[in-house]
Amino acid sequence: MSKDDDELIADCLQGQTDAFGVLVLRYENRLFNTLIGVLGSAEDARDVAQDAFVLAFQKIHTFRRQSAFYSWLFRIALNSAASRQRKRNRVHVSLEATRERSGAEPVETHPAAQPEFALDVAERQALVRAALAQLSDEFRTVLVLKEMDDLSYEEIAEIVDCPIGTVRSRIHRARLELRTRLKALLKEPSER
Repeated sequence: MSKDDDELIADCLQGQTDAFGVLVLRYENRLFNTLIGVLGSAEDARDVAQDAFVLAFQKIHTFRRQSAFYSWLFRIALNSAASRQRKRNRVHVSLEATRERSGAEPVETHPAAQPEFALDVAERQALVRAALAQLSDEFRTVLVLKEMDDLSYEEIAEIVDCPIGTVRSRIHRARLELRTRLKALLKEPSER
């Protein structure tokens, strides 16, 4: 019989580090998959998830059990992602500097830029991810938590630390914005 989160956390607090390993195994895939949706990159999601688990282990004594462990863990991951983004935004490299340094023109790698672009299932998924990535962080996060992680409005409000009404509003606006962006991306080439 497996232990619930509260029992595992109690074991962690008593020095049984293997109990935290059980929590990692329980939530690593869920956290990683949700972070891919939020961050738009598997590499970033992997890094942020790892950071979140390390920080959660270091700060397990601060977990007050007023929320679910996953909600607390995801909040740590969001903070870690925001911190990474702030660091990334500090480094600005222009296309001119890249061109001068490498001696080559930057190559457009987006599938939509290729002449043979045809929309099949994989390409449509890529377009959805691209449209999702264009949403602001506050819209993308709540939409991913609701639609991909299937969390309740109450759980999302707890994770993003805002009222339920704000969560509902953000999800509604995110859906509208995503729909608009997808319509533009999914237009046939002859309609553009």
